[in-house]
Amino acid sequence: MSASPTQPGALNWVLIIALGVIWGTAFMGVSTALTGLTPWWITAGRVGLAALILVPVGALMGQGLGKVDSARAWVVIGFIGLFSTALPFALLSWGLTQVPSAFAGVAMGSVPLLVLPLVAIFSPDEGIGPRRIIGVILGFAGLILLMGPGAFGEGTLAGRLACVAAAACYAVGSVVTRRAPAIPPVAFAAGSMLIGAIALIPLAFLLEGPPELTRPAALWALIYVALLPTGLAAIIRVRVITTAGSLFMSLTSYMVPLWAVIFGVTLMGEALPAQLFWALGIILAGIGISQSRAIAQQLRPRTRT
Repeated sequence: MSASPTQPGALNWVLIIALGVIWGTAFMGVSTALTGLTPWWITAGRVGLAALILVPVGALMGQGLGKVDSARAWVVIGFIGLFSTALPFALLSWGLTQVPSAFAGVAMGSVPLLVLPLVAIFSPDEGIGPRRIIGVILGFAGLILLMGPGAFGEGTLAGRLACVAAAACYAVGSVVTRRAPAIPPVAFAAGSMLIGAIALIPLAFLLEGPPELTRPAALWALIYVALLPTGLAAIIRVRVITTAGSLFMSLTSYMVPLWAVIFGVTLMGEALPAQLFWALGIILAGIGISQSRAIAQQLRPRTRT
């Protein structure tokens, strides 16, 4: 049985759980890279390295850039490369100079809130019922609690807004990807990373000059972020959105905060106040309400015909 927004299938559930873990480590990785590299070069480096790997891998898998055979497909890939890859990565890199990594992860919980009205307008076939609306409103309440005074003992409002703006870029990108023409996922990911790198590398030179590495661990962190949370995650993201829809994909935005907090506390030693955990609990409750029907359908035994 093929996957769809109403029946995403077991494989897509496995993929979004994996994405939740992978993306949950991204903020920690970028924070570590910031100890020895500048924000624009981290952004350019992660996108450039991902493109350097994905372009030849796609060709070897039979999903090279030659498979992108229409002008409309390239327009979509270009949009994703610039506005759902380069721009949010730059916002997050700068934002993480202002806020702890766990905050950036929890801020990604705003993606479903932003996806919902876009889906209602541009992708109504995915279906928006009362449960999803209630769940998203609950998640929004958690986001307000998160953004309020005292959510963290450190960080600036500008940094917090940058993280939420990055989430907005992801929300728009999810809906655009869902409406894209048929494009092999590796070719889609490789093309968007390549276009993002073409834009970011000259910009990094212009804004920050040649890259300077002041701490070797920062380079390893950058390589990790480029390989998994950028390159591999881009392929998985395209696959999930095109088969199960952007609303289903938004489930990762509830999983990412949980893992970001876990990694921030255990590996980065970030001290987080109780308000953050209340916000996280409310945001996670939203997923249970908004996706309760889909979860029940996945767990219900299917009869053979």
